[in-house]
Amino acid sequence: MEDPKPTAPPHPADDVTEHVGYRLKRAAAALRGAMDTALREHHLTVPQYACLELLDQRPGLSNAELARATFVTRQSVNVVLRNLQDAGLVSRPATTDHGRALPTHLTPDGRARLDAVRSAVYAIERQMIDTIPEQRLTALLTDLDRMAAALGG
Repeated sequence: MEDPKPTAPPHPADDVTEHVGYRLKRAAAALRGAMDTALREHHLTVPQYACLELLDQRPGLSNAELARATFVTRQSVNVVLRNLQDAGLVSRPATTDHGRALPTHLTPDGRARLDAVRSAVYAIERQMIDTIPEQRLTALLTDLDRMAAALGG
């Protein structure tokens, strides 16, 4: 039996650290670390912050909608929402008149916490995008969307 030919990388790369996926993961890990640090000062996690932002933009989202939008499982978003509710940052009815979805809303305290933390999170994003020439940012965002769509996301 012959040795199989090694599979060539999809683009020129001397090692795995030069692959697109590796670089995306490295950037995502750096972003997550910076956000974890900034959010910790406000007693929030990244999934909690994401839920607060989404609920500010789209009040009344269900658990399933929040799970999809924050890239976590339904079980995880239930824990996130329970913690946010216990902290008085979101409200959810105990029951609903129609269907099983319980709409979630920011409380005044939730909106205040979000307002307090936004500048820190936006500063992190600004720090990232300031490294990209302004004329390339739109193309980068389009390319990232295309890569996600190519993988079904």
